[in-house]
Amino acid sequence: MVGDGRRRAAGPSGGRRRGRLPGSRPARSVRHTAAPRPKPVAVSVGEPTVPWLRVGAAYAWRLILIGIVVYGVFSVLGSFQLIAVALFLALVVTSVLRPLTDRLDRVLPRPLAVAVALVGSVLLLLALLALVGNAVAGESTRLAGEFSGGVHRIEEWLRRPPFRLGPSRLSELENQATHYLSTHRSSLLSRAVSGLGRVVEVVTGTALALFSSVFFIHSGERLWGWIRDNLLPSGARPAWDRAGRAAWRAFAGYTRGIIIVAATNAVLVGIALLVLRVPLALPLTLLEFFAAFVPLVGSPVALGVATIVALAGRGPVTALAVLALIVVIGQLEGHVLHPLVMSWAVRLHPLVVAVSVIAGSIIAGVIGAVVAVPLVSVVWAVLRAVRAVPP
Repeated sequence: MVGDGRRRAAGPSGGRRRGRLPGSRPARSVRHTAAPRPKPVAVSVGEPTVPWLRVGAAYAWRLILIGIVVYGVFSVLGSFQLIAVALFLALVVTSVLRPLTDRLDRVLPRPLAVAVALVGSVLLLLALLALVGNAVAGESTRLAGEFSGGVHRIEEWLRRPPFRLGPSRLSELENQATHYLSTHRSSLLSRAVSGLGRVVEVVTGTALALFSSVFFIHSGERLWGWIRDNLLPSGARPAWDRAGRAAWRAFAGYTRGIIIVAATNAVLVGIALLVLRVPLALPLTLLEFFAAFVPLVGSPVALGVATIVALAGRGPVTALAVLALIVVIGQLEGHVLHPLVMSWAVRLHPLVVAVSVIAGSIIAGVIGAVVAVPLVSVVWAVLRAVRAVPP
């Protein structure tokens, strides 16, 4: 009996299991399933080490794309240079005469107001050119004597220090100039003939500019509305309308501002030349007015011509006075007139103006130098208008 009880207590295995208390359940082994390991993410070595390279590459291909588009635009405009220049002149005329036309529109019909503004401006310009022609023709005899004496004074000036050119050297230079003219007579004649073709192009471009300005002044806003509503998608119309109006305000403001600067420079130069009794004071004043439309370089070139005329007509002392005038007017224009007048238009940094003028002259010569600054002003105004959030 006792043995049977012991055997029952020992269990079927014939022995007592160690570590088990009476009445307790047998322990079960629990298997823990391992969590799946995340797959390693492929990380480029170049991105964390040189992030500036990725950013620079992103900007580089965008800049290359913009450069290709700009080059293509200028190539197309170069193929149609006459039309592009005529439309540019028409926009200039419109920006100048549009305020006058709007004021005349209050008392006259719109077509009559446009005709009065355009015809009156053309007559005023022709009268100014006739006045200059009469001044040159009236002083031609006296100017011929003054210039012959001026050439002799220049020769005497070149013989003195620091040049010290002897009579033999001066005569040699004269012979070289005469030989050049006789040798290249045919090429000079062909250039003169091609210049006649240029005159025809100028007349054609002027006629096209006047014809286009009639429609721009009369109904420019309706033309812009037609372009906006028929050539642009409906979702992009508000943004492009805002950009177009900002571009016109920038262009008109710059044009009126540069006219004010040019007129002020011309008045100052004219007064100084009259005080110094320089020959051809009125034509040189008009030259200064038109040359001021080329920023940075136009006014010094015109005053350089005035210096040569003063040297031939009045002598070295007057020429030095005109040379000092170049410096004074250049400083006045760059630091006083231009910032004050352009403050209500699109303001550009002087470095941007200089780079724009040089780039424009490289691409399209004198025309590019004239167009560069207003073009950059318009582009900057459009970018600011597109980025602005409408109210």
